[in-house]
Amino acid sequence: MDLGVFVFGSKPEPRTSNQPMRLTDKFRRQITDLRISVTDRCNFRCVYCRSANPENHMPSSSLLSWDEYERLARLLVPMGIRKVRVTGGEPLVRAGVEDFVARLKAIGVQDVSMTTNGYLLAERCDRLVAAGMDRINISLDSLDREKFERITRTKTFDAVIAGIEAAQASPLRPVKVNAVLVRGINDGEVEAFAEFARDRQLIMRFIEYMPLDADRSWTRDSVVTGAEVLSRISALWPLEPVAHERSETARKYRFADGRGEIGLISPVSQPFCGFCSRIRLTADGKLRTCLFSKEDHDLKPLLRGGATDRELAGAIVAIVAEKEKGHRINEPGFVPPSRTMVSIGG
Repeated sequence: MDLGVFVFGSKPEPRTSNQPMRLTDKFRRQITDLRISVTDRCNFRCVYCRSANPENHMPSSSLLSWDEYERLARLLVPMGIRKVRVTGGEPLVRAGVEDFVARLKAIGVQDVSMTTNGYLLAERCDRLVAAGMDRINISLDSLDREKFERITRTKTFDAVIAGIEAAQASPLRPVKVNAVLVRGINDGEVEAFAEFARDRQLIMRFIEYMPLDADRSWTRDSVVTGAEVLSRISALWPLEPVAHERSETARKYRFADGRGEIGLISPVSQPFCGFCSRIRLTADGKLRTCLFSKEDHDLKPLLRGGATDRELAGAIVAIVAEKEKGHRINEPGFVPPSRTMVSIGG
């Protein structure tokens, strides 16, 4: 592809040299959201994500440096990226993540958020706020200590609750709490999670279990659908739909009495690929145009091989132009990606 061409749908249009390239795929979807995984390391071993067996981490030399992340962000913001979510692994296990948040805000990223398991959040929350963090998502897959330990394969329940409380006492409100529901493990807690949202005035988000687990134990029968969650909660408390952008992953509902909110993220039963605005950058510098991409696009040779900013931007535009139409989970012959969630970035 000519690096001096603006990619719009499948028909490139001429672009003057001082116009920024824009991130638009061949289906005319504008890319505005970037997930940046800053590490594949995690202090949890959640059953829906990471293997319980010992495993090798990526070598430090293969991980992008903070300067390399910043260079990419500086290129991507003028190309249309407005939101950046910092993920892992567990992002708070990598030293310097607060400074990186500050760098993103200084570059001009409109909305910087983070997904964390919450274990280290109580002690780090003030620093994240001071760095300019806008929002935070905290994973909590059970309100029952024993189930929590079974799911995460850790004994960190109290620390995660403390992290949620710290976030709620900060400017990061309203806090979003994420639960991945797995049939036979925590599907009996839907109502309890809803009550948790009501009691604490937070946003409780229910995420369908996806075939990204390292143990390869996912089955369709293990998925608790968003429709089931909605039916069970609305049977106890009236819900009202909340308007959302077409590209948002969650379908949102507030409790009619104003006490909290829920979100349903249903990639298996109700795919939202048609308006997808997201791309992902893995900790080792691979650009992924879909969570379920079969291919990675390695940016490190360009980053470390002397490529100019224009060459790097052109390569990214060309990659994004070929973004998949959808994830194909529900199509015959679907093959899960070789990477699992912990090495892709949540």
